[in-house]
Order: sequence, then C-alpha cells, then structure tokens
Amino acid sequence: MIDIHHHLLWGMDDGASTLEASVAMAKMAAADGITHIVCSPHSNGQYFYAPTIVDAKIAELQERLDRDSVGVKLGRGCDFHMSYENIQEAKVDPAKFSINGLGYLLVEVPDYGLPRGLTEIFYQLQLAGLTPILTHPERNPTLQNDQDRIAEWLQRGVLVQVTAGSVLGRMGKHAERMAHELLENRWVHFLATDAHNTSSRAPKMREALELVATKYGPDYAHLLCVSNPLAVFMGKPMPPQLEPLNLYEDMQEKSWWRRLLGR
Repeated sequence: MIDIHHHLLWGMDDGASTLEASVAMAKMAAADGITHIVCSPHSNGQYFYAPTIVDAKIAELQERLDRDSVGVKLGRGCDFHMSYENIQEAKVDPAKFSINGLGYLLVEVPDYGLPRGLTEIFYQLQLAGLTPILTHPERNPTLQNDQDRIAEWLQRGVLVQVTAGSVLGRMGKHAERMAHELLENRWVHFLATDAHNTSSRAPKMREALELVATKYGPDYAHLLCVSNPLAVFMGKPMPPQLEPLNLYEDMQEKSWWRRLLGR
C-alpha cells in the first residue's frame, strides 16, 4: 500500500515530535503493509513549509529506516492550505508543494466552512500544471451537507482522498457516513492515513482496505490503496478508473442551475 498523506517528519507540525517518534510511525506503517509514504507536513499560518528542511529530514529518516531494515520508501509532499501566499507560490513554482515535485497537490480545506472561490482556485492551480487532491472532504461539515460541490469539482478533474480512519468510524459518525457515500458512488481516488502519531492517529490502512474490498470490491480497494497512489508518487497519469456513479447525470441541468445561482 502507498500512503500519500502522512505527518511523519518530526518537529515540522502537529505530527511526529521526535526522530524516534517518526521511526516508530514508519515501523508501524511497514508492519501494516505500507511500502511508500509521502511525508506531508502542513503549510499554513501556523507551520512554515521549507522544502530544503523537509528534504533533509526525509534523507535522514530514510537513512535510519534503511539501516534498521524498514522497507518503506519516503517521498515529499505538503498538506497545502489555501492561503493567498500559498496559492501564489504554487502557481509560480508548482513543484514546491506537489508530491515529489511531480504535479499532484494535496489540498486541505478548513475543518469548518470553505474558502471563497474554491472552484476558481482549483482551476488556477490546474492551469499552473497541478492536479489538486482534495483531502478528507468527509470530515468537513459544510461538504457533509453539500456533496454537490464535490461532484462539481470531480467533473472538473479534482481528485478525492478519504481518511482510512473515517471509513472505520474513527473520525465520527458523520465522517463515516459520508466516507461510505463517497465510496459507494466511486467518488474516491485514494485512501490515506493522515497519520500524526502511533495511537490516536495511527499510520494504518490495512483494515480500511479490507473493508472497502468487502463492501465495494477488491478492484476498487486496490485502486485506492495501491495503483492510484503509486501513480501519484511516481508522477504518472492515473490508471483507468471504475466508472463513477451519480456524477454526470443531468450535468447540463445542474450547471444551468449553478449559473443561475452564481455557483
């Protein structure tokens, strides 16, 4: 399995606090069957994202894991928050925040509400050569009550990542319900851990993969946990996807109503 959203690097944000904590998280992930991890520290008003520091810590941690025979390959990403400064920097330097500098960008919306003009921001990022990956929309109350917004973004080429813990009911009932609604419609492209530690936000995906395989089919589970995230890690085009449900029906009518409502 490949985990594209993981707060593994110590001292960068609210994830691992020490190098030893990072090692413990990586070992737990490896034991669960995770072979690749995108280290994705926050970039927001609280945490400064410096690619040179991130790269140096990844190199140090990778050396330690190799020495300890932990079979995990690390990559660089960013939990990208929609500040004005971030958006402008990403448009000028698309490689700075994207996964391994290869074009796929993890985009996190606030816990409550949504930034104004988000559809236009996604479009601007796409014009800069980036492919936005909307992270854990199932945890946002606004989107829980308005999944049409997600449908519109999907139609425009935005990808969706759901947290493994949400699938298992560990992020609350509302997040669990929406995660399964998205999965049932095949609106999800990735499962990821969004791991922060080895206890409350652990780096595990196996149980969620098995549940998705049981409920929605092994082919879909493999796409979400292996094929799609591997393409992202390598900066390759996405493989053929299963046909989404309830996405393109009445698209023209919905677009007309959105124009009328100014959405």
